[in-house]
Amino acid sequence: MYSSYQLLLAIGMVITGSINTLSVKWADNLKAKGSDGKERSFDHPFFQSLTMFFGEFLCLLFFKLAYRYHVKRQYPIEDSPIVKGNQQFNPFLFFVPAMFDLVATTLMYIGLTMTFASSFQMLRGAVIIFTAIFSKMFVHRQVSVRHWLGIFTIIIGLATVGISDLLSTDSNSKSTNDIILGDSLILFAQIITAAQMVYEEKYVVSNDIPPLQAVGWEGLFGFLMMGLLLVPFYYINVGPPLDGNNSRGVIEDFPEAITQIMNNKWILVALIGNIISIAYFNFSGISVAKEISATTRMVLDSVRTFFIWTFSLAVGWQTFNPLQPVGFLLLLIGMCIYNNLLKAVPRRLRTVVHYPTDEPIIGGEP
Repeated sequence: MYSSYQLLLAIGMVITGSINTLSVKWADNLKAKGSDGKERSFDHPFFQSLTMFFGEFLCLLFFKLAYRYHVKRQYPIEDSPIVKGNQQFNPFLFFVPAMFDLVATTLMYIGLTMTFASSFQMLRGAVIIFTAIFSKMFVHRQVSVRHWLGIFTIIIGLATVGISDLLSTDSNSKSTNDIILGDSLILFAQIITAAQMVYEEKYVVSNDIPPLQAVGWEGLFGFLMMGLLLVPFYYINVGPPLDGNNSRGVIEDFPEAITQIMNNKWILVALIGNIISIAYFNFSGISVAKEISATTRMVLDSVRTFFIWTFSLAVGWQTFNPLQPVGFLLLLIGMCIYNNLLKAVPRRLRTVVHYPTDEPIIGGEP
């Protein structure tokens, strides 16, 4: 039986994890007057990426407060799953994974403006495929037949989700080209996310750094770098669909984003929701992995996909397509096979050679 604390963590993970995606999509759908006085949708993926990194940075502040609390109260650091770990490390160790996270998150947010929120969440399941491949190449992990069976099932599920997107229409009349580009960007981002995870496993996990602290440092570096990039992005003109639908036709118009937020306070609410949910989701996700298991975290992550899909249908962000729940089911089955959660899988397929079921989970969550 789970304790009340564990249940609270699990419920909080599902709720805040769903809010992560829904708040970003909600902001994308909101409209407000820009710098030129014309009403436009809030199409600012780079700015939203900045707010996501700020949410991750809050994890570092929370860690520092928790660490100082334990020291002041003279509580044993080794007994706390939150602050337990090595403190003798170079913070710049997190710069490389932060850059991976920056590129991947931004690509996914751009893709989210072109496709559906539920598809965004489902397509992120592709990260398992690329993580397994990169782990075999760079960390020399042995991938068993069970893992390949799970990967093959996930690929079928991803293809089903992609086909359902092409057959779906929504109230915003998304074009086929936009949906294909959006889904492609999200899938490509999973390659970068997988590289981030393998890097973290090779260089971060081996140093026994507290996961919440790792997420916070990545958030800090990501926030600083994205903040710097917004300066040149303000002067680089591009064409649609990458011009952000802003008045100046540039990659990212930061002043216009602020103007739109001032003209529509609901955008601010959506952004604050994303920041807070990102911070708590990382805390609860890491805590679930430590208090229960990493596979439980994976299952809960799949549950939030269901909530995102049903919410999107309820508010009219997309129409029902019978292929999408089929794709979701295939993705869930594939993830369960990969993580050895299906008892029906033959025992010989569940044999793993030097490949732990509970894989390290460090990176931040968009």
